Amino acid sequence: MTTHIISASLPNAIDRYFGLSVQGVSIRSEIAAGITTFLTMAYIIFVNPSILKEAGVPFSGALFATCLAAAVGSLLMGLLANYPFALAPGMGLNAYFTYTVVLGLKHDWRVALGAVFISGVVFLLLTLARIRALIVDAIPMTLKTAVACGIGLFIAFIGLKNAGVIAASPSTFVTLGAVTSKPVLLALLGLILTGALMARGFKTAIILGILAVTTASILLGLSRLPTKLIEVPNWHETFLQLDIRGALSLGLLDVVFVFLFVDMFDCIGSMMGLAQQAGYLNEEGKMPRINRALLCDSIATIVGSIFGTSTVVTYIESATGVSEGGRTGLVAITVSILFVLAAFLSPVAGVIPAIATAPALIIVGALMMRSVTSIRWDDLTEAIPALLTMLAMPLTFSIANGLALGFILYPILKALTGRWREVSPLVYVLAVVFVLRYFYLGEG
Repeated sequence: MTTHIISASLPNAIDRYFGLSVQGVSIRSEIAAGITTFLTMAYIIFVNPSILKEAGVPFSGALFATCLAAAVGSLLMGLLANYPFALAPGMGLNAYFTYTVVLGLKHDWRVALGAVFISGVVFLLLTLARIRALIVDAIPMTLKTAVACGIGLFIAFIGLKNAGVIAASPSTFVTLGAVTSKPVLLALLGLILTGALMARGFKTAIILGILAVTTASILLGLSRLPTKLIEVPNWHETFLQLDIRGALSLGLLDVVFVFLFVDMFDCIGSMMGLAQQAGYLNEEGKMPRINRALLCDSIATIVGSIFGTSTVVTYIESATGVSEGGRTGLVAITVSILFVLAAFLSPVAGVIPAIATAPALIIVGALMMRSVTSIRWDDLTEAIPALLTMLAMPLTFSIANGLALGFILYPILKALTGRWREVSPLVYVLAVVFVLRYFYLGEG
């Protein structure tokens, strides 16, 4: 009798805590959305350690740190903020860590981890002081919409790249890939299958698409089954190896600033885009519980640097889970649990090829473009910054750059047309900061 009462009350407690009934979702649907999100970002388990390895960071320790930082950040996002957003070490920032800070500036990887730790502490202080929340609230609604659409283009661009549909070109930058090759054809078939299932109302269409392409990839010999199921990472290789004292030296202040600057606006851009997609923004364009959400990446960055990985950010791949109907923190908690398991089941996670998740990214990109019609295209002071924001994200491979260019152009056009009062004073301040950042640090 007691067991029956406990089993009946647990789902009710979960429902009340996360507001499942209010959002019109169930425990089962949220877990499915979490699995979808994890599958589309599982590549980070191997890609991040591979990049950090070039900086001298031991691969096994970096793999464990990657999974742990993602697990901690996603767990906090689910419990504290109740949002379906997953976190993990950011692509771009890990490349900056390796190729600029370590290989370019010749700093030891332990010192670079110290810089990540310091930036995480500064993130935390700025969040507690609500400065980051003020920045989010100050972003004009046009730019918030443009960020969501820009992320959609960015996600679709990554999907097309991972599918092999587009490829690098020395003369035209990008060109059509080998569309008649087996991997590309398989990815395109996966796109057709997933799109058809979604159009017919299948709630788990994205998961089914990923599993179908993965299975076909194995059968065609494009992917291999794991030779073992469990592998215990050597976490002690990177644990507490950061050099904070070395990072506090004058020569690394620029590095700390870039980690701080890029992560802040990359995270803000991702959250705004995801919030727009999920319908979290209120009538004033503000996001509820934004400060709690921003706390999560700050803490996860600090934890990640202690265990041996670069800066943690909110992942735009979370949009796949949102597209599957995920609406609460239970999605993020599911992702967190899967990252913990992945730390020890990494050979299994490595089976999923990029061509299997590419269709999901392309479809989610299309879904995120739906809000583009709400931009006032007949008003050039709104349309031009919006277009630049959207295009810059995929073309510079950076959410932060897209947001920066929009932030710079928006107040300038408003001021030159005598409509400067329509812009928050904080936006003018941030526009100046963005300009100074590019002049002082260049590409960063």
